[in-house]
Amino acid sequence: MTAVGSRPAGVLETSTVDRSFAARLKAYVALTKPRIIELLLITTIPVMFLAAQGVPDLWLVVTTCVGGYLSAGGANALNMYIDRDIDALMHRTESRPLVTGAVSPRAGLIFGLSLAVVSTLWFGLLVNWLSAALSLGALLFYVLVYTMVLKRRTSQNIVWGGIAGCMPVLIGWSSVTNEVSWAAVILFLVMFFWTPPHYWPLSMKVREDYARVGVPMLPVVATNSAVARQIVLYSWVMVVVSLLLWPLGYVGWFYTSVALASGGWWLWEAHALLTRAKSGATGAKLKEMRLFHWSITYVSLLFVAVAIDPFLR
Repeated sequence: MTAVGSRPAGVLETSTVDRSFAARLKAYVALTKPRIIELLLITTIPVMFLAAQGVPDLWLVVTTCVGGYLSAGGANALNMYIDRDIDALMHRTESRPLVTGAVSPRAGLIFGLSLAVVSTLWFGLLVNWLSAALSLGALLFYVLVYTMVLKRRTSQNIVWGGIAGCMPVLIGWSSVTNEVSWAAVILFLVMFFWTPPHYWPLSMKVREDYARVGVPMLPVVATNSAVARQIVLYSWVMVVVSLLLWPLGYVGWFYTSVALASGGWWLWEAHALLTRAKSGATGAKLKEMRLFHWSITYVSLLFVAVAIDPFLR
């Protein structure tokens, strides 16, 4: 691959880097990718309400969320450490702390490893050891399997790599019950089938970035029509799986109504994207980001319904 007008990771002139405490703190927080973690917590907390069939212990909610942030933050920091070479060449990642030099690679590595250790002990000592094992497993899978093996080798990277992002569902359930039930597995599968059609539209938008660094995201190696067909396929499976909670008796009418309405709108948007892709639409006319933004709204609505449903049964 060729770097066009890009700088090697972590070698920005030190005179241009803000070394104040506030700036360094901001840089370390950025290493944890807080916006991504917000989405993980959206799936963790509601599952705790469903597991408790009401309001879970509030201290348990706090400790689980803190542990989840530390674990996911550690995984994200280690991901940035490993990917700092390609992050320097991609427009959407060129301002990350390890690229700009706000944090050195060595400091980033130590930070990520420290969060991994602290989060595991936090879960084990303050929540339970099953949640600790699930948290550590998610971190290791994201770093070792997705980042180091799958991401740069296969167009199915986000499909299997997304498993790490599904784990907060299991962690939320196990933190309350110290076990994993079929309800948690179903919601895990919802997130598993949600991840590809959530991320592929964004990958379509930034296809050139991934192509520049040789990362074979599906939109890089397949046509828009082929990607959109995959999006529709995963979307249908996701919606069907989301409805399984009702016949199995885990939820009532409220969750089911929200799942049907939000899932129906998702399928409308997915098929609309496929129609535009088949017609040869490109650029702004493809409107792929409509589905990306809706995907975040969808998962938020679905899991809010998970939390509210126990109070309406």
